[in-house]
Formats: sequence, structure tokens, C-alpha cells
Amino acid sequence: MDKNAPIGVFDSGVGGLTVVREIMKQLPNERIVYFGDTARVPYGSKSKETVITYARQIVKFLKTKEVKAIVIACNTACALAFDIVKEESDIPVIGVVKPGAKAAAASTKNGKIGIIATEATIRSGIYEEFLSQRNPEVQVHGKACPLFVPLVEEGLLEDSVTVEIAGRYLQSLKEYNIDTLVLGCTHYPLIRDTLQKVAGEGVTLVNPAFETAKSLKEMLEKNGIESDRTETVTDHKFFVSDGAEKFKVFANTILPCDVEQTKDINIEQY
Repeated sequence: MDKNAPIGVFDSGVGGLTVVREIMKQLPNERIVYFGDTARVPYGSKSKETVITYARQIVKFLKTKEVKAIVIACNTACALAFDIVKEESDIPVIGVVKPGAKAAAASTKNGKIGIIATEATIRSGIYEEFLSQRNPEVQVHGKACPLFVPLVEEGLLEDSVTVEIAGRYLQSLKEYNIDTLVLGCTHYPLIRDTLQKVAGEGVTLVNPAFETAKSLKEMLEKNGIESDRTETVTDHKFFVSDGAEKFKVFANTILPCDVEQTKDINIEQY
């Protein structure tokens, strides 16, 4: 395998850019091929079978770009399709859920952890499963927050509507006296400041995107496929299933490098 081949990253929309941002910071010599399924976002309200179909199509597309590893930068896709994608893939695959759960288990002091995510991720119970494996004594409280993804996709990151919705969603979790809150959807770090204000300074927010980049670095080293470039890579490639120009504008507000071009592709053909 070419050690300097790109890493494939995919998400239901723009949320996965939070993972890309962390990879660029922590692994600046790795090239990225990103796919955002902007035509079919959100995934959180869709069936398991549908999300598996979407994930398979995207993996087929990324493999046409000769990626050396795949990061599923979508909690819903991880919850519903990770095992199948990993089993069917001949290259390493990692997701965002396990790194996030690991960090939350290490962070909590009182053993009370909140999870905010899409309906599908909460329904799957995947965070509870990983957290109980690490510490059977923790109390995990999940809350589906379906409106956050469309609010982020529309760029309403600090809007009063977002603040009000966050207050409603987090109220029940605050009543459980949680001291750790997992941002269980890669869109959510984009409204981190709002979530921190609503949750309170005594609550530690866990960003699985940051933890995933760390896990990716470890995985590449373990498999001996980390890039041997010495220079910072800037020729990353971005693809979406709809709205390339809108995506590019948004990406340039998030990422540490300029996104010069984003291409629309027909993901249904894969």
C-alpha cells in the first residue's frame, strides 16, 4: 500500500469537517478525500437499512480515490453501519464513537455522563455499550437532539433559536447532575460554545472528533501506513452529493486551509 495515499473521510453533511479539522491539525502531512452526503442529510431519522446502503455507496466511491484508510466521521453511520463496513473492507476503518466513549469514561468524576446525538444513535445504545464496557458503574443518559443538524447545516451556529433549542434539549440532562457531556454527532462541535454555556462550566464537553484524530494517528502507525511526507499537505479533495458551492463556503469558515474546489457527484451510481 502507498503510505502517501489519502485518507477517506465521510459524513452525512458538513459535520464531518470537525473531524477533518482535527486530522489536519494532528496529522498535517496526511492527504484527505472527504465526502459529505449533503443531498441525503440528516441520517439520524433514517432506518438502519438505508444508512447501511448509503455507507456502502460512499465507501465504494472513496475506494475509487485509492484511499488507504477510511474514517466514518458520522456517529449515526458508526452506530448503524460500522461493523458491516469494517467487515467488508480490505483497508482499515475507524469510527468516531469508540474514541469518544473512551474519553468520556476517562473524564467523568461522578460517573454521570450525558450523550447528545441523533435519534438513530441514541436508539442504538452504542455509547452506553462502549461506556459500560469501560466502566460498568457509570450512569449514561442519552438525549436525541434532531434539530441541531439542520441548524448547523443552515449556518445558525450562534443564533438565538439554537440557544433556545439547546436549553430545551439539555434541561433533562442537567437534572441528572451529569459532569460530562459527549457531543455524539460531528455537527455538534460547531455549536460547542453554545452547548457549554447552556450545560454550565462544571460540565466537561467531550469532542469525539478530537479523539478520533488521535485514534487515526495510532491506527496508521500500528499498520505502518503513516505518511512519510515532511511537508504540510494542502491538496485535499472534497466531494458532496449536492450543493458544492454552499459546502465550500461553509468549509472555508471551519478548516485551517483553503478549500479551493468542491465537486458534486452522483453517489447513487456507486
